[in-house]
Amino acid sequence: MSKVKILWVDDQIDLLKSHIIFLNERNYHVETCTNGNDALDKISNQRYDIILLDENMPGLSGIETLKKIKKIDRNLKVIMITKSEEENIMEEAIGREISDYLIKPVNPNQILLSLKKNLKNKELVKDSNISEYQQQFRNLSFDMMNISSWSAWIDFYLELTDWELKLSEIDDDTMIEILNSQKSEANSLFSKFIEKNYESWVKEINSPPPIKSHN
Repeated sequence: MSKVKILWVDDQIDLLKSHIIFLNERNYHVETCTNGNDALDKISNQRYDIILLDENMPGLSGIETLKKIKKIDRNLKVIMITKSEEENIMEEAIGREISDYLIKPVNPNQILLSLKKNLKNKELVKDSNISEYQQQFRNLSFDMMNISSWSAWIDFYLELTDWELKLSEIDDDTMIEILNSQKSEANSLFSKFIEKNYESWVKEINSPPPIKSHN
């Protein structure tokens, strides 16, 4: 099982070595940096599962860094850690869609609990998507065998695309392979559908044809 990849951003990161060792021993991979700009560079070039972000840093503050993180990856989970209990800071952080908010000083078990809470939710979404697709697989296969109109093909394509987006968020090669196989089958059937109906569309026989490129 691959390790969860964490980026911990704190201008006093050297004081947190014991916390980092604690997490590394529990199968987390922790990378560190001491300021917001370095954090943004790392996030732009690497994938992280979650960010631990100090609110009070010189240069870019935690809130300013958070804003820029969300522009890079809106779905990236961020746990904000701060000495401040000021309500306006909490409200702004929550408004920026943080995943959790911890008040310093934090102990390693607090960090671990927050990580498990937020990453477990990710696993639940993954399991739910896999289970739902497995249930829908037979229905999708049956539906594509019985499509009789170009508008129904559009609806079917949109449904497959929706599943592609959902399954792309999980690390399961088997599910992706099954979906790609189903897409290939759909492409083959769609090609046959085009061959069967193209002449009638050009001549505009029977039902209204799909919009053609010159229109």
